[in-house]
Amino acid sequence: MGDEKVKEEAMQIMGLFQVLPRLVVFDLDYTLWPFYCECRSKREMPRLYPHAKGILYALKEKGIDVAVASRSPTADIAKTFVEKLEIKSMLVAQEIFSSWTHKTDHFQRIHKRTGIPFKAMLFFDDEDRNIEAVSNMGVTSILVGNGVNLKAFRQGLTEFSQNAGSSSNSKQ
Repeated sequence: MGDEKVKEEAMQIMGLFQVLPRLVVFDLDYTLWPFYCECRSKREMPRLYPHAKGILYALKEKGIDVAVASRSPTADIAKTFVEKLEIKSMLVAQEIFSSWTHKTDHFQRIHKRTGIPFKAMLFFDDEDRNIEAVSNMGVTSILVGNGVNLKAFRQGLTEFSQNAGSSSNSKQ
C-alpha cells in the first residue's frame, strides 16, 4: 500500500471520530522506523515502516500537530534520519535526547513548546515503560508491536475519543 493510499485510509479513519487529538507524538526506534539509531550510521538512508508516512501526511492535512519524542543515545543520527526522511517540516516539536525518565521530560518540553495540554495528546511507542509513564501524565498512549500502522492508528483514535468522552462526562 503506497503512502497516498495509506493517507486516504487514515483520513477515512479520522472521519469516524467526533473528537481528535490536537497533537500526535511518535517515538522513533521501532515505532516510526524498524531499527535502533545507535546501530546505524548517518551515511545510511533509513526507511520508515510502510504506513508511517501516509499517517503523517493525513495528520498534517487534517491540521493535527505532530511531534517526535525519542530517548536515543545517538540523537545526532536520529535527527539526521528525520531530515533524510523529509519529515522534519511536519513536526512542531522534536525532542530527541538520551534520558532515564521514560519520556516524561520529553513531554514536559513538548507541552512547554506547544502549549497543548497532555489530555489533548496521543502518543505511540514500542516500550511499555514509556507508555505507562506518559499515560500517568494524562496522555492517551498506545503500545505498538511492529511499528505504527493503520490498525494502531485506529486504536489510538478510539482510545483518545473514549478518554476525551470520559473526562468531559466527569466534568458534568
